[in-house]
Amino acid sequence: MSERRSIVQNNDYMLTGSISKSIVKFAVPLFFGNLFQQLYNTADSLIVGRVLGNTELAAVSSTGMLIFLLVGFFQGIGLGAGVVVSQFFGAKDTKNIRLSIHTYLTFSLIIGAFLTVAATLLAPIILQWMGTPREVMPDAVEYIRVYFMGSLALVMYNACMGIMQAVGDSKHPLYYLIVSSLINVVLDIILIACFGFGVWAAALATVISQFVSVFLCLLRLFRSDEEYSVRLKELTLNPRMLGMIMRIGLPSGVQNSIIAFANVVVQSNINYFGEMAMAGCGAYSKIEGFAFLPITSFTAAITTFVGQNLGAGNKERVKKGARFGLICSLIIAEIIGVLFYIFARFLISAFTDEPEAILYGVQKAQTCALFYFLLAATHSFASVLRGAGKSVFPMLTMLVCWCVIRVGFLLIVVPITQTIHAVNWVYPLTWSLSTITLFIYYLVNDWSDSSITKKGKSL
Repeated sequence: MSERRSIVQNNDYMLTGSISKSIVKFAVPLFFGNLFQQLYNTADSLIVGRVLGNTELAAVSSTGMLIFLLVGFFQGIGLGAGVVVSQFFGAKDTKNIRLSIHTYLTFSLIIGAFLTVAATLLAPIILQWMGTPREVMPDAVEYIRVYFMGSLALVMYNACMGIMQAVGDSKHPLYYLIVSSLINVVLDIILIACFGFGVWAAALATVISQFVSVFLCLLRLFRSDEEYSVRLKELTLNPRMLGMIMRIGLPSGVQNSIIAFANVVVQSNINYFGEMAMAGCGAYSKIEGFAFLPITSFTAAITTFVGQNLGAGNKERVKKGARFGLICSLIIAEIIGVLFYIFARFLISAFTDEPEAILYGVQKAQTCALFYFLLAATHSFASVLRGAGKSVFPMLTMLVCWCVIRVGFLLIVVPITQTIHAVNWVYPLTWSLSTITLFIYYLVNDWSDSSITKKGKSL
């Protein structure tokens, strides 16, 4: 046990030393990991759009919101598990580090198997409800069914990655993502460009690469002698630990589902304007995924930083780290937004040659990009609060601002204006409302006086 404890101390760089260096050291591998993960879907879209055509690109693009709707909920649960593990890690509570990890992995195995079956069966029904055009539907169903056959790998990879990140290891997930991303791109080229297979091949390439990444993650966790190592005999579903994870993770999961549901409504409004709108806005979404990677990396680092330091009782360090992360996120987001605004046409053109599709993508980019600082602020405030174990208020904020108001705006304004501009503007509007709400809560609530580690002593 002494060997394990000493290894933990080598990984606790977030608890001591320079705050800025600690957060950046953790965020940089996260950024590159997220970059390669984003290549999964982007490689599909680029090759599908260039080789197979706009109808197939529209089919793949139309499934993005649905994928996040079904998977995002369980990723939110993973955030809760990460907060629990990080706080026990900061408190050097070996027993509960291991109990939380093995409980969460067991839960993920069950959920991954369930999602594989349920999503495969329900996906065509949801696509139809979204108003997916008839000419796109066959390819969209084909793609989504194959994609969700790999749900177990997707859920388990996110579980393993969350465990590693919670204890400060953001490098190994990066290595595994590089390997799996290269496999994904190579398979895309072979199956689609060389053999001429349809959109199902793009989904298959993603599934295979996801299984490779989860295999590598599990291999490390099983071979490790560190505090967060995994042993088959320790896999369990401890009710109280699972309850602690769900108390933090369930609001985050609901939040992800709320956002996804609202975006499904947005996608259905985009579908109303036809195949070119779907292709152009789908291309925008892929680029936005890349553009916002530095922010998602910083906010993930903030959550882990806050969780570990609250577990260790470092309240002042928590507040300073939160401020640093917030300021950096805002600055980086706006720089990216300005660049995206300027080069929007060039970037959208990488996905399609159709002038009308390019126009739709450029319109959306030049409506939303300059307001990225608002989106960064919302995610940063929410990440700080989640790291402190206060995930309910961000969930309620997203419910009102990003679901009720967003959907209500679309239902009222789009039928009146009959233009896609209303669909584009709904994002900056709701980003501003959520930012203001979370900022006020951040200022008036004593969120730093929150730790779950005392509760864990009785488990």
